[in-house]
Amino acid sequence: MYRSLLLGLCVGLAASPVVAQDYPTRAITFICPFPAGGGTDILTRMLAQELQDKLKQTVIVENRLGAGTVIAAQAVARSAPDGHTLLLAPVTTLAIGPSIYKSLPYDTVKDFAPIGLVGSAQFVLVAHPSLGASTLPELIALIKRRSGQLSYGTSGASTPHHLFMEMFLKAIDAKAQHVPYRGSAPALTGVITGEIQMMMVDLAVALPHIREGKVKAYAVPSPTRAPTVPDIPTIAEAALPGFGARGWFSVVARAGTPRPIVDRLNGTLTAYLKRPDVNERLQAQAIDVLTSTPDELAAFIPSEIAKWAQVVKDAGIVPE
Repeated sequence: MYRSLLLGLCVGLAASPVVAQDYPTRAITFICPFPAGGGTDILTRMLAQELQDKLKQTVIVENRLGAGTVIAAQAVARSAPDGHTLLLAPVTTLAIGPSIYKSLPYDTVKDFAPIGLVGSAQFVLVAHPSLGASTLPELIALIKRRSGQLSYGTSGASTPHHLFMEMFLKAIDAKAQHVPYRGSAPALTGVITGEIQMMMVDLAVALPHIREGKVKAYAVPSPTRAPTVPDIPTIAEAALPGFGARGWFSVVARAGTPRPIVDRLNGTLTAYLKRPDVNERLQAQAIDVLTSTPDELAAFIPSEIAKWAQVVKDAGIVPE
């Protein structure tokens, strides 16, 4: 009996390197839950090209849209656990989704194999210049003075744009009317035209309009300044010490994917993301490079679920 157990253990240990060495055995599908052409799609295609070059196998990017990234995530959760189907998974999918949906066709902790963090989109708080506030403290005073009277736009309910703004309003103990749009660009147009007064928006979308003076930029919600606009302060340093809100992107596979494959994917992507030229390309898309080990991402996801659950609760958002 003991001899059989020992033999089985030896075979298992010997098989692990072979799994990683033989992988991939066919084309890899890399699913992006957002439309082609945007910053997230560009990030996905950059990562896919690197995997294709290093793994010597075709990597196909598939933009699978719908249901707030649920359709894309479900496709990966139901795929074979062999590393041939990957997901570019944002905070919306893995951390916010469990709090805004009564039920999901997957468990974001149990049904995915974390591979690693890969990036963070830069956001900025902007408002229509007619508000007349020169600094963030002045804007905060105005919002508090007119609590409930001003409106802010988002790319949709329960998106990072929405929750970042609700975190900000909670921090300053004020109210504002939420106006959801079908995307960041239409919402920003609403600010430019004066239809709404303010919003938290992707820096990549807002930057041309900030430079043209069509909107006033006050601060970035991330813990550190955005390299693209180093003159714009963080919310924490300008008015609210300790404030920090950051969206993030990660890569995951189906739970049960062999660890040697997970480690090989992580090693390939991490080495790529640490290249200066890659960082420069992503900064041009207003994306900060983030990296992690699979274990670090596995520990990070539950902590983010708890964090965003509180934000959703404070915002009074009722799960759908």
